[in-house]
Amino acid sequence: MNITLSQAEQLISAAKEKAVSIDCKMNIAVVDAGANLVAFARMDGAWLGSLDISIKKAKTARFFDMNSGEIGKLSQPGESLYNIEHSNGGLITFPGGVLVKNSDGEIIGAIGVSGNAVENDHAVAEAGAAAL
Repeated sequence: MNITLSQAEQLISAAKEKAVSIDCKMNIAVVDAGANLVAFARMDGAWLGSLDISIKKAKTARFFDMNSGEIGKLSQPGESLYNIEHSNGGLITFPGGVLVKNSDGEIIGAIGVSGNAVENDHAVAEAGAAAL
C-alpha cells in the first residue's frame, strides 16, 4: 500500500498551514512506502540547504519504520545504532521525519520537514502526518 499523490498533497497542505501558524519557512517532502519521493514543497524563503535534509528525514523514517528523532537517540555513542547515519547514502537522525499510516495502521509513506529548530520541524511533520 502506497500513499497517493492526492494524499501527499494533503499532507503538504497541512504541514504548510502548521508552519505558517508558527512562523516558519519549511521544506516538506513526502515519500511512499518504498521511500520514493512523491511530493515536495519549498516554502518561499525556506533554506536551500534544508531541501535535501527534508527528503532524507522522510527516507530515514521509512527505511527504519520509526520517526527520525527516535533513530537519533539510538545512534548516539554507545547505543545500538551508533554511526547508522553514514549508511544508505546518508541518513538524517534528528527530529522532523515522521511515518505516515493509513486508517488500518499500515505504513504507506513518511513525511520529512526541515527549515527551523528540530522541535518545529517535528511539529510541522506531525501536523502533516495527522492530515490523513
